[in-house]
Amino acid sequence: MVKIAWHPLYAHPLPEGHRFPMVKYELIPAQLLHEGVITEHNLFTPALLDEDVVLLAHQQDYWDQLKQLTLPAKEQRRIGFPLNEQLVEREIRIAQGTVDGALFALEYGIAFNIAGGTHHAGSNWGEGFCLLNDQAIAANYLLNSNLVDRILIIDLDVHQGNGTAEIFYNEPRVFTFSMHGDKNFPFRKERSDLDIPLEDGITDQIFLDKLRAALPRLLQHQAGFVFYLSGVDVLESDKLGKLALSKEGCKERDRIVLQFCKDNHLPVQVSMGGGYSPNIKDIVDAHCNTFKIGLDIFE
Repeated sequence: MVKIAWHPLYAHPLPEGHRFPMVKYELIPAQLLHEGVITEHNLFTPALLDEDVVLLAHQQDYWDQLKQLTLPAKEQRRIGFPLNEQLVEREIRIAQGTVDGALFALEYGIAFNIAGGTHHAGSNWGEGFCLLNDQAIAANYLLNSNLVDRILIIDLDVHQGNGTAEIFYNEPRVFTFSMHGDKNFPFRKERSDLDIPLEDGITDQIFLDKLRAALPRLLQHQAGFVFYLSGVDVLESDKLGKLALSKEGCKERDRIVLQFCKDNHLPVQVSMGGGYSPNIKDIVDAHCNTFKIGLDIFE
């Protein structure tokens, strides 16, 4: 049974100007249910993440400022919106959904979080609409619980996973791989174990060729688990992405990664990441394709 994390707070409205992208968190599960791709039994509601698990990836002072809503105004601007209690709770539940998903993936081969992919959050900062780094927290949870020995993070969101790279910079058990727009946010990049910067306007063939060439190199890490960040802001239609993948190209990207995991007996947790196309249907369709591909390969 493939399990998918979802909570009503995922679609919690942000301040004016940030609400549009949040609609996808309601529409994705609704579309998958409508098409009969999943049933209600596939969905689970994550609880609140324990503080000690948060602190596996984030520093105490940063976490204290988040939960007490005392983060300085400058740091809130770096995140992109003012803090409130519901936004912090939302982030905690997203991270718990990824932790739970990782455990389900160990059991069933794959699991999804309808939100997540908050890869700009570093050990002591939030940035780019990310407060807590869900996949970094879950990776450290697996390591700390001695459930896996080595982990691979495959980040194919259009933006570099700078927070993830910073958190694991001195952690040899986690290999971070980010393929992203070179001239896109964040403009100050961190160093992943493998970074592949892409020029603006890259189309399907070039992107997929680079991905196919990179994946065999990742096997040298001898990981026992994969976290995959499948942002759909790589689409040509995306207003922030600057790349030029088609929906079919994005779908093939997911197929390549998830088949790689299946062929190499690697359990995989998938978080959705970004998507900012003006037409919400483009975002939802591309994200739903990720679920469909994963279910087709692993079920």
